[in-house]
Amino acid sequence: METGSREKKPVRVTIANQSITLVTSGDDREVIELAHKVDELISSIAARSTNADTARLAILACLHLADRLDNIERELQQLRDRVQSKARQFEGLLNQVID
Repeated sequence: METGSREKKPVRVTIANQSITLVTSGDDREVIELAHKVDELISSIAARSTNADTARLAILACLHLADRLDNIERELQQLRDRVQSKARQFEGLLNQVID
């Protein structure tokens, strides 16, 4: 079934002791697992914070996730650069063999 034609369905999750209904056209289990990971992250931040309200915990969790995403994007770009460099090297070697 194509992604564009999938039916959207509600999924109820709990994050930071708050029930939230999300709408997804994907796999319910993926949404639930992601929500669980976010809940665990917020809980771990809350355990290390004193008197932090839910909004502050959510902001800190977002900053943590943004940092992780930035690092992963940087690593991906480095990997792409290495693959591209190796491809150029192989192209040069192939050209030498052909010539």
